[in-house]
Amino acid sequence: MKSLIKRLFDLLISLLLLILLSPVMLVVAALVRVKLGKPVLFSQERPGLHGKLFRLYKFRTMRDAYDDQGKLLPDEQRLTKFGRFLRASSLDELPELVNVLKGEMSLVGPRPLLVAYLERYTPEQARRHEALPGITGWAQVNGRNALTWEDKFRLDVWYVDHQSLWLDIKILFLTLWKAFKREGINAPGSATAPEFMGSDPDTPSA
Repeated sequence: MKSLIKRLFDLLISLLLLILLSPVMLVVAALVRVKLGKPVLFSQERPGLHGKLFRLYKFRTMRDAYDDQGKLLPDEQRLTKFGRFLRASSLDELPELVNVLKGEMSLVGPRPLLVAYLERYTPEQARRHEALPGITGWAQVNGRNALTWEDKFRLDVWYVDHQSLWLDIKILFLTLWKAFKREGINAPGSATAPEFMGSDPDTPSA
């Protein structure tokens, strides 16, 4: 019953948001095309519920820029001022509403991360995939990218164990507040979140 209510809530809110925000999405898409070129959307396979792969869609925030050897430059050199604005305002996440409509994501849940991370999780951390991934989540309203990976995963698993409609509503309101204040957008000393390389097995869990 809980999962049905959550799905109906996701469908209703995501459809309403897509209708209301369609003019904003069109403007953002046009600006991305002008400032960053094609493609307008960034798409990538990510693990979803139980680790099943799906294709995630976001507005592009980085330019294509390569070094003399033809390798992509680091994120901080490719992330433009406009891209930083999209990330700070969370406007780059709006296309994920389509993923929510398709049932691949939820409005609220652990963020869908890279496929490469699947083999790096501890068994406890891997429990974050027991819920649909979300556009926002408990970790995002409790520090976002300013948190360590271990703290993010601990908060993700806490959400998995305490899911409810009221918690989702609370997280959505907190997300709006955090986006307004622009808190926790970047990891300390980094333009984006650093790559998760796995947890130290000797690190005690919280």
